[in-house]
Amino acid sequence: MKTVVITGGSSGIGKATAELFAERGWQVFEWSRSGQSTDKVTHITCDVTQPEQTKAAARQVIDQAGRIDVLISNAGYGISGAIEFTTTEDAHRQMEVNFFGALNSVQAVLPYMRERQAGRIIFTSSVAAVLSIPYQSFYSASKAAINALALALQNEVRAFGIHVSVLMPGDVSTGFTAARKKSEDGLDAYANIRKAVAAMEKDEQGGMSPRQMAGDLYRIATRRCPAPQYVGGGQYKIFCLLDRLLPKRFVNWIVGKLY
Repeated sequence: MKTVVITGGSSGIGKATAELFAERGWQVFEWSRSGQSTDKVTHITCDVTQPEQTKAAARQVIDQAGRIDVLISNAGYGISGAIEFTTTEDAHRQMEVNFFGALNSVQAVLPYMRERQAGRIIFTSSVAAVLSIPYQSFYSASKAAINALALALQNEVRAFGIHVSVLMPGDVSTGFTAARKKSEDGLDAYANIRKAVAAMEKDEQGGMSPRQMAGDLYRIATRRCPAPQYVGGGQYKIFCLLDRLLPKRFVNWIVGKLY
């Protein structure tokens, strides 16, 4: 039985993905700070920002299952606010969870994948990594860092039979929106913060279902030769294509007008 580890698997995309893999007959382990085991999904309490916890969680999976075939690094959260008024602490925390949490998870599972000379690592990134969203800049930066990490990692682990990919979803309707830490500091100077964030959150809540993204992640995990990057959602594929074809100044101007 193949084994998948999903970080942030207690809610949203992560939970939907855990359920889908379990339905397809996989042995599923979800790592999160809160969550509960079910008859099909094994919960391991793990804060991915703590390297020792991710290493212990990986060891527990090996002890129970004997192998880790796929890691889906999905844990993350978002902050919003003007760059000028974002505290250093909030910016660091955004990167700590979204980027370093992913790094810790990768470093925890790689020794076991290298030993078996096989494995898949899939990061949940975002279209915001390609199209940087105003007032969500640090989230965009964290996901752009994930994209860069994944490309470099693929070249480092190719010799070990390990494939690395990222899925960049567009707007998805999950609890991620309500969990966002929002700051309106500097509202006097940046009068459109509230309007821009409200528009962004409306798009999220009217977005795709977590189950749809779970299907994309499953297809990447089971594809014989996965590509380095995938975009989740048809219209967002068009947006990313236009970003490659059109002048960056023009694309960035359009994004600014949207928000």
